[in-house]
Amino acid sequence: MTISNQCSQNKNRIVISLGDPTGIGIEVILKALASEKLPSKMQPLLVGCKKTVETIYLQLESQGIRSLVNPKDLEIEDLPINEIIKPGQPNKQAGEASFQWLTHAANLLIQGQARALVTAPISKHFWHQAGHIYPGQTERLAEIAGTNNPSMLFTAISPINNWRFNTLLATTHIPLQEVHRKLNSQLINTKLNTLLTFCKRFKDTPRIAVAGLNPHAGEAGKIGTEEIQWLIPLLKEWQAKHPEIKLDGPMPPDTCWLSAAKAWQKVPSSESPDGILALYHDQGLIPMKLIAFDQAVNTTLGLPFIRTSPDHGTAFNIAGKGVADAHSMLAALKASWDLTEEKG
Repeated sequence: MTISNQCSQNKNRIVISLGDPTGIGIEVILKALASEKLPSKMQPLLVGCKKTVETIYLQLESQGIRSLVNPKDLEIEDLPINEIIKPGQPNKQAGEASFQWLTHAANLLIQGQARALVTAPISKHFWHQAGHIYPGQTERLAEIAGTNNPSMLFTAISPINNWRFNTLLATTHIPLQEVHRKLNSQLINTKLNTLLTFCKRFKDTPRIAVAGLNPHAGEAGKIGTEEIQWLIPLLKEWQAKHPEIKLDGPMPPDTCWLSAAKAWQKVPSSESPDGILALYHDQGLIPMKLIAFDQAVNTTLGLPFIRTSPDHGTAFNIAGKGVADAHSMLAALKASWDLTEEKG
């Protein structure tokens, strides 16, 4: 292969780590890659066990599922599993495999051999069982890339009106009791800047909302003082530095996503937020998944490459049954391409 052909291939290659082989990851990948909605130039490279992919393909085909891509037509970086793997029966060997596949896939991106990374779901529990103590894939990717402050953003496009819905998490996989210790002005300032940069990909002057930490955003200090003590002053300072941006917040968390829900289901207005900053994991993901489940894409920002993943987990309870919905994986693949599209 010539250098120019290699560069062209790298430019169009999307690396896909297969996730936990006992979950639904491989199934939704095979379904999503069969879609005609994917860019014709996309060149997927699967990282995982080739034999496992072929076995799951044959199992799904025997169940009468025809909307699948044949593994024979795919490029697969083969990292074999030596243990017997069965759908819906997770174990530490499957956890070890998914960890090694992710690591190898990420290194391909670090080496510049692909355009973006898409990751299928893994089980944190079985990573831990295999001796890999990470809160999730995001933290492992940050370690490989040598970055200290990755951001987890969920983005989705409404199938009704093509409105883009973005939620960024200020904190991610930490216990709720640690959230208030993790939050501070510096962190929120960094996350606001990250969210603004992302939203500006699609709109020059986006509208951003920030959820409060306490019920009713503290209600003037009656239900918590974090808003008064540091969050409101920080938001005023940030707004002064970005006068062209409409900043709302801190908003009561129980109503912060209402305008986004209306924009998703009907017609966006000037009041619709282009991005929302949630202060902790479930505060952002509960409304995001209620509004846009199977359409939302988990996007890791702050890495030297774009990484996307579906917004669901391993779903061991339905693995191997052929009923897994591939819409979120399809959205993740499309987003990996769209977010790395060269402008101009």
